[in-house]
Amino acid sequence: MPGPAILSRTQIRASALAIIDADGLAGFSMRKLAAALGVQAPSLYSHYRTKDELLQDVADDVMTTVDVSAFAAGWREGVLTWARSYRSALAQHPNVIPVLAAGPARRETSLQRADAVHGGLVAAGWPPRYATMIGAATKYLVVGAATSSFSRGFDDDVQVYVDRYPHLDQAHRLREHADEIDHDSFELALTAFLHGLDAQYALVAKPAGSTARRG
Repeated sequence: MPGPAILSRTQIRASALAIIDADGLAGFSMRKLAAALGVQAPSLYSHYRTKDELLQDVADDVMTTVDVSAFAAGWREGVLTWARSYRSALAQHPNVIPVLAAGPARRETSLQRADAVHGGLVAAGWPPRYATMIGAATKYLVVGAATSSFSRGFDDDVQVYVDRYPHLDQAHRLREHADEIDHDSFELALTAFLHGLDAQYALVAKPAGSTARRG
């Protein structure tokens, strides 16, 4: 007769993420996770004291694919790479977004990413206050883009729009091209955001390598 299953925290998190991806946060429970792993629920609590503690680690795993290395090439390249990889990570696991959107809390990977972003911006000459706001604004842009689809919000029945909404005569085609439109719309917003930052940078930045003032 086989002995009890030997669990690892990595295995637990992977199975938890699979359930969350399939059923959402509302459909996730420690009991369901235990069943998927072939153990009893109490076995999980020797690895994770609470469900929330597990969810924090699952969310942190999602953040491991977020790339903040490009700040070494400059703040603009850093923000571009960070934002794109951040959106990609969230798009792959949208059901985890509510946990991530609440902030990094004590999650090690999330805090490492936040530290690299803030440090990269300040090292490039942004005052700390602006670095904080750029981090927040980028998060708003990314989370908004990953949370919902503009294009899929329209009906694909042309009769909904005919005669009643003359400026939406092509809206029924949006769902068909949703992935392309949503991607290009995010890129447009990100590019416009960076153009605005370019102008602000010229006004407030200190020379790279100097001590940026607060304010």
